[in-house]
Amino acid sequence: MSAALLTFDRGTLLLEGIDRQLVPAAFRFDDRVGMWRAPAQAYHDVVLALHNSGTPYRDEARAYDRLDRDWSSARTPRDYQREATDAWHAGGRRGVVVLPTGAGKSFVAELCIAEANRHALVVAPTLDLVSQWYDTLVRGFGEPIGVLGGGIREVADLTVATYDSAHLYAERYGNRFGLLVFDEVHHLPGPSYRLSAASSLAPWRLGLTATLEGSDGAPADVGDLVGPVLYRRTVTELAGEFLAEYRTEVVTVDLSDEEREAYDDAVDHYRAFREDKGLTGGRGGFQQFLREAGRSKAGRQALAAFRTSRRILQRTPRKLAMLSEILVRHAKGRALVFTSDNATAYRVSRSLLLPVITHQTDPKERRALLTAFGDGTLPTLVTSRVLNEGVDLPEADVAVILSGTGTVREHVQRLGRILRKREGKQAILYELVVADSAEEYTSRRRRDHEAYQR
Repeated sequence: MSAALLTFDRGTLLLEGIDRQLVPAAFRFDDRVGMWRAPAQAYHDVVLALHNSGTPYRDEARAYDRLDRDWSSARTPRDYQREATDAWHAGGRRGVVVLPTGAGKSFVAELCIAEANRHALVVAPTLDLVSQWYDTLVRGFGEPIGVLGGGIREVADLTVATYDSAHLYAERYGNRFGLLVFDEVHHLPGPSYRLSAASSLAPWRLGLTATLEGSDGAPADVGDLVGPVLYRRTVTELAGEFLAEYRTEVVTVDLSDEEREAYDDAVDHYRAFREDKGLTGGRGGFQQFLREAGRSKAGRQALAAFRTSRRILQRTPRKLAMLSEILVRHAKGRALVFTSDNATAYRVSRSLLLPVITHQTDPKERRALLTAFGDGTLPTLVTSRVLNEGVDLPEADVAVILSGTGTVREHVQRLGRILRKREGKQAILYELVVADSAEEYTSRRRRDHEAYQR
């Protein structure tokens, strides 16, 4: 019997020269090319099936090899980091590690890359994180380190990429790596980003996250792309010994009489429209409302009323006054002030003369602000959502939430920004909530996590 031929073709596998009854289950016959075709992510199972059946084959799909780079680090793995690596190994080197922000997830990835010793691609959601990963990999494994993202397309046996670039070039480079590392893996299940995993034949995969909750509030399903959760440690388990001690405090503020009247009128208008249309509650109901709102003048007015109610809660001067009190109270600390939108962030910046970072901030200015925050020149930074994840700010010890979404993930990420361990550090997160408003429900929903039950 002649050997079958396995090749890689634009994010898929092609198999030819094999009897039909010996074809692994992942394949479907492609009449266009007269060969069997399967998703590239099936490579591990395909090779295992061919081997177990004794089918002779030539593997010309795989273009990765041994990494053969010495790994060095001045750090000693903490017990839980070694446990996470061992769990990944025991799980067939496919799966997710869930560790709080500040617990050293990237160090776990270094341990796994060194152990796997295969060409590897690290995927991260932002250019800031790509830059951090580049520096981390250079320190641990030396140069060269490839980069995909930010206008750079340099592929090496150890490469870091943005999610955008990883999916854009997945069909071209999907056979170049034996290990995929997905940082902030909860981003992966999106219809575009998942291509970076589905179009790769990498048999070994590692997902890293502080919480698997997706942007819709539901757990992100990455099992078919990366593997199951293999190891998990929580903030409460690590606080004190490996993370900073912390506490959280909800601070209630009242609207002025004029604001209260305007808020109640806006909410009544919004709710009346929803009730008239028989719309349900929750996230699904709100999406229905948005679709219905665009179909009539009454709907557009209801949407405007909803936005008015949000704007009143987010920008009430009494929140600014309370924020000012908190910053004075922690004048010797380093504080991060979070809002849900850029407009509120800029308003806080103008009102209190504080530096601000949003997605509109120039990269050079952003780096300068973060550096000044780190050395204490600027003790406070205001931001909308761009600092929720991926930025290492070990000096931050105070967080103030002026407004945000109801997702647990965002709230845990914001808490994580102040949990980096430092001698004598006591971190505190304040959440400013308007009394008798929708913010009270939002607060209860996003605090539904054990990190806030201390």
